[in-house]
Amino acid sequence: MTRAGRVLMVTARFLPDLGGIETHVHEVARRLSAGGSFEVTVLATDRTRSLPRREVIDGITVLRVPAWPRGRDYYLAPRIAAVVGQRDRWDLVHCQGIHTPVPILAMLAARRAGLPYLVTFHTGGHSLPHRNALRSIQWRLAGPLLRHAAALVGVSHFEARTLSEQARLGGKPVTMIRNGGTLPRPPVGTAAVAGRITSSGRLEKYKGHHRVIEALPYVMRDVPEAHLVVLGNGPYEPELRGLARRLGVGERVTITQVPPADRAAMALALAESSVVAALSDYEAHPVAVMEALSTGRPVVGYDVAGIGDLVAEGWVHGVAPGASAASTARHLVEAMSSPCPVDPATLPTWDSCAEGLARTYLSLLRRGK
Repeated sequence: MTRAGRVLMVTARFLPDLGGIETHVHEVARRLSAGGSFEVTVLATDRTRSLPRREVIDGITVLRVPAWPRGRDYYLAPRIAAVVGQRDRWDLVHCQGIHTPVPILAMLAARRAGLPYLVTFHTGGHSLPHRNALRSIQWRLAGPLLRHAAALVGVSHFEARTLSEQARLGGKPVTMIRNGGTLPRPPVGTAAVAGRITSSGRLEKYKGHHRVIEALPYVMRDVPEAHLVVLGNGPYEPELRGLARRLGVGERVTITQVPPADRAAMALALAESSVVAALSDYEAHPVAVMEALSTGRPVVGYDVAGIGDLVAEGWVHGVAPGASAASTARHLVEAMSSPCPVDPATLPTWDSCAEGLARTYLSLLRRGK
């Protein structure tokens, strides 16, 4: 190409919001921009209407448009279409995630403007059962737009299979590009704190932090110094604290958070864990698990969805969905005394993730010449 490809990366949320997709977009966008072949702009929404409409973060231009309603996750943002539709500004539109109206509107606008678009699925769970039940209908309705996409990307084999079936992609190929989990090296001499269990992720019921709290009294029978650190924030925090008090482990449970941009602090928090728990009902390919593995710490995870892929790889100690608290505790205790089952040097990284996207971008841009 004679100039850098102009890529508009569309996502419902971006920093300072915290989550797996936000981390993914930040990590790959800054690497793609730094490589010089692409000029990446991130388009996100702002339900608070308090963030800058335009700013530069780590060399990435970030545009934000208002979204409604303020307290829900619907992200109705009509101005997304206006920004995407400026066809003279973009060569390629990349929709990150398909679980909100934002990517649907972006795909429609890109198609109307004659711009090629690709989609990384980033499917996720929800704490409300009826919202999860509607997902298959949601994917089916998105099927026509997904089939028209220039390329589709899944972050796990599970996600690629699920969308192929439920969105009725008709054999359209899905490229798998796994999330990275690279963190800065923790300080020299950092060691696991005896008995420390860490559970990282937004404080929502489906994330499964309550399952770790329920298992903690059983863990303490074998590991008297056992304690839990929950890293995250969200609406389920009062319920988690109440559960810990009822089970008599309130003083053994710490709920805190690490600033989104402080990757060194996250590396230290995970490196000080004896074991990391990931007992979520649904993850496509959890960034939190990859980050824990990158620090060389063993992970115990629910053998379901994207975490199930990692159990099958032998990277994660699997717990059967619905397992009792006592059974979960046995897995945690066993993992505490076991080495990490995978060499961190062999894991996917954010560099490899960005390289996979770069190859996809170049293929699409050359095709469109």
